[in-house]
Amino acid sequence: MSDNSYIPLPERGLIKVEGPDARTYLQGLVSQDMQRVSAQNAVYSAFLSPQGKFLFDFFVFEFNGTLMIDCEGERRADLFKRLSMYKLRSDVQLSDVSDDFAVYGVLNNLGLSERGQCKTFGTGIVYGDPRLIDMGCRLVLPSDDLASLEDAGLSAGDFSTYEHRRIELGLADGSRDMIVDKALLLENGFEELDGVNFSKGCFMGQELTARTRYRGLVKKRLLPVKIEGTAPQPGTVLEFDGREAGIMRTSVGNIGLALVRLDKLVDGASFTCDGATLTPRVPDWVQFQEKQDP
Repeated sequence: MSDNSYIPLPERGLIKVEGPDARTYLQGLVSQDMQRVSAQNAVYSAFLSPQGKFLFDFFVFEFNGTLMIDCEGERRADLFKRLSMYKLRSDVQLSDVSDDFAVYGVLNNLGLSERGQCKTFGTGIVYGDPRLIDMGCRLVLPSDDLASLEDAGLSAGDFSTYEHRRIELGLADGSRDMIVDKALLLENGFEELDGVNFSKGCFMGQELTARTRYRGLVKKRLLPVKIEGTAPQPGTVLEFDGREAGIMRTSVGNIGLALVRLDKLVDGASFTCDGATLTPRVPDWVQFQEKQDP
């Protein structure tokens, strides 16, 4: 990747999780193994309802010895509240540090070779996108540190470029693409994107997630679609031969994401949606599920 632009992501929020029990506290709540988080490695993870439905997704990294959650900014107060409910007697302190830091996306790996790989960057940190290294990396810097960006030869870029790459790769953007308290992790690629760990032990919502995997119950997948015509609004129904075939999610230009029913996904198939024609594409990283022995 040769794009040397940084894209401000002001819609992101940051929650600091510190204290002697921070790691074990999160371990029982979220879908990824918190033992994997270190100064050298960040992870993608989710917080589910007790029934196993999507509530929040986020990245977790370590900065100055403290765990940090990079989450949806507009929903961070809700995530903070829910995390606080489960503190009980854990020696853990939560704090919203969103105003102290700025988050940037960069469509250049900045020397990182693997997803989740971390290193220091100026007064902050850079980590390869934990989902796919093709999505580049993310920078987290103190909010007043623009010098680190300039020193690295980076210049301000356009969000639509970053959005185009995300959608082209088939990556969900939190609640914009996954319906809260309804979406399933495996419908949205969390297994292939390393956002769920099935060997870490129990976490909230694990039972449904594991059952969906082992019984081969995934019936829909979030996929990129090419749009001919005006892009439909999120939530608009896709149709195939007059029957519902999926739901439109986010879009930019002539590409978008849609949650597509797999029984309607045949080679060369196109769907109609609010006057537009949508043709799905299966990214190389997507692996369709086969029933497994638990």
